[in-house]
Amino acid sequence: MFIQPIYNILLLPDVTYYFKKDFFAGRSDDLKSDTDILFALLKNDTENGMLKPDDIYPVGLSAKIENISDEDVVQIRTVDRVKITDPVIEDGEILASFSVLPSVEDMPEEEQEKTFAELRSDLLKFVQGYQWGLWARGFILQRKNIFDLASALSEYLNLTPDDKYQILAADSIRERCSLIIRAVREFMEIARVSSEAQEAQKGDQEQLYREAALKKQIDYLQKELDEMHPENISDVRKFEKKIQESGMNKEARREADKVLNRMRQEGKESHEYGLLYDYLDFVTSLSWKAPQFTPIDLKRAEEILDEDHYGLKKVKERIIQQLAVMALNRKQYGSILLFVGAPGTGKTSIGQSIAKALGREYVRISLGGVRDEAEIRGHRRTYVGAMPGRIMEAMKRSGASNPVMVLDEVDKLAKDYGGDPASALLEVLDPEQNNTFTDHYMNVPYDLSNVLFVCTANTTDTIPEPLLNRMEVISFPGYTAVEKYHIARKHLIPKAMEVMGIRKNMLKITDGALRQIIDEYTMESGVRDLKKCIETICRSAAVELVKNAPSGDEGTDAVSAENSISVTKSSLTDYLGRKQIHSERKLSTKTAGVVTGLAWTRAGGAILFIETKLTEGKGKLTITGQLGDVMKESVQIALSLVKSLYPKECKVFENHDLHIHVPAGAVPKDGPSAGITLTTALASLVTGKAVDTDIAMTGEVSLRGGVMPIGGLPEKLMAAQRAGIKKIFIPEDNVEDLEDVAEEVKEKLEIIPVKKVTDVLKKALG
Repeated sequence: MFIQPIYNILLLPDVTYYFKKDFFAGRSDDLKSDTDILFALLKNDTENGMLKPDDIYPVGLSAKIENISDEDVVQIRTVDRVKITDPVIEDGEILASFSVLPSVEDMPEEEQEKTFAELRSDLLKFVQGYQWGLWARGFILQRKNIFDLASALSEYLNLTPDDKYQILAADSIRERCSLIIRAVREFMEIARVSSEAQEAQKGDQEQLYREAALKKQIDYLQKELDEMHPENISDVRKFEKKIQESGMNKEARREADKVLNRMRQEGKESHEYGLLYDYLDFVTSLSWKAPQFTPIDLKRAEEILDEDHYGLKKVKERIIQQLAVMALNRKQYGSILLFVGAPGTGKTSIGQSIAKALGREYVRISLGGVRDEAEIRGHRRTYVGAMPGRIMEAMKRSGASNPVMVLDEVDKLAKDYGGDPASALLEVLDPEQNNTFTDHYMNVPYDLSNVLFVCTANTTDTIPEPLLNRMEVISFPGYTAVEKYHIARKHLIPKAMEVMGIRKNMLKITDGALRQIIDEYTMESGVRDLKKCIETICRSAAVELVKNAPSGDEGTDAVSAENSISVTKSSLTDYLGRKQIHSERKLSTKTAGVVTGLAWTRAGGAILFIETKLTEGKGKLTITGQLGDVMKESVQIALSLVKSLYPKECKVFENHDLHIHVPAGAVPKDGPSAGITLTTALASLVTGKAVDTDIAMTGEVSLRGGVMPIGGLPEKLMAAQRAGIKKIFIPEDNVEDLEDVAEEVKEKLEIIPVKKVTDVLKKALG
């Protein structure tokens, strides 16, 4: 006996079959009369060399060769159904154990004969209406029983390979007959539907058969209908079409096809169906096709940047340079831009202007407080509630493969047991790596090299060095009072009035009132607080306008020009109340031991006072004002310098305690730029010479007495100008930074570069 694999043929026990001799390829020597054969049914049409044990159905059929004709036709008589166990494939030959699988004799022979007679009679009536009916009549009459009939008609019946196997695998003879009857009657009904020869159906059973036939016909036509009405297609067909049209790379296409096949096999009732659906919906919603380069109009880009943002000259120049390089290369090129500046200086909104200038989609991601690496790279799909990372989710929202993506608040990334999101951003922001960025949820590479990344931060201090190295820092200086005035007139007031529903002629804010808001109600480097003040005025004005409108009327049409409101300096307190912010002003009287310094904060520049005082004691040093470690070290350096420069005067420390205070005491302070201020304050204290209140200074000192450079010079000078300071001492190495300072600020200040601390002391103490 040998095992012969067979595919898509209906085999039933006790039926004679005829095969061509070449069907048994490679078995010519085994084909003899009375030779036993075991037919192993295959799930798929697989070549012998590619067969695997999983490809074989567990139920097969034993048979015996009865005759081999001169025309090489092999006559075979099937015998018993068998259960195949432990199949093994060796050199393309199937080896297995088997045992006879008896049928359940639950249908008497008389009933079988009666059922066969009825079915044959119905078939004979059916074929009468066709031209081939005479031949078919003889073919049908030759059949001896229902199983012989089913085997003979199997190639005409609408049965899948699995349907044919199910008939053989049925243990019950009654069930087997029922499946055969159903298949034959469905065949007849499908033929009637296809030929439009509909006849009246009788009985409930016939109605069920017709319904099944119609469903089969619908399946055959479904593909064509799907193309005609894509809105009604099934999920599987929908995703098949989306995958074909997506333009995915090979890895993504392979993974999508794999998930789609699993979705098809699982069916809608599976608990994993929703997860598979979500994955396919996500990957097919992404834009995979490489974008065509769109020519960049630099002149239009400049106009858009100037229209959307006032000032920021150097920032705009750097952006135009980046766009020019992209225009020459005709592709995405250049460094990742990192906009660093105080809140409200326009870092995020300028990203929108870049997208508008390029004609690209704009998408923004806020990274503030993100502490899990999976927020960037996504979760693996094995986890419950797995989601893609924020980067790929933003790509989906944009619907393009080359959007302008703003990564907001990069400096506020956190780090904990969930991983380091800043490290995950290294691959995203590296032009050499991000063309194969792999999100854990997708598990396939995606090309991010066409995305124009723009990052924003308030400071670079908290950004890890490896991440910072991948970006080019562009500083956003704070706005001067004049710039704030023009921003308010050009952008903030019109926008606030539009949002509140106030027409242009209904509200007027005078120049004096606007300048008073800038000077007395805001002290920030940006314009957020200014925007809030303007919105507060507009809301209050809206209340007045509605109250004064004619009774019963609503909307802006009901407000007449006579009811328009004018906000002046004198009426400003009615809308904003008393000023909430009391910005530091220069001291009114000079005092020995008190000097004005300059500081930089995330909200912009500020002035601070270094206060020193001697009290009777034993040389104890007290430092207050919530100073950080860096400033405490600056105190020690300044004290050592003063002792070396004024040895006689410093003998006073032997029987006096020294107290150094930096108001306000509730605000933490730290940084390396208070060195010369501390030194000057101590020198003023021990010499008794007071420093002029019009003088302020910034710079760190070394033990050698050198003045070292500092950062944040534009913001510090603006703070000094706001406070009424006239003369500023800055490190000589910071002279080049004066290019970034607005002319209107430099015009009102006398800026003195110094190289050594002795230069400061000579000019400040006289």
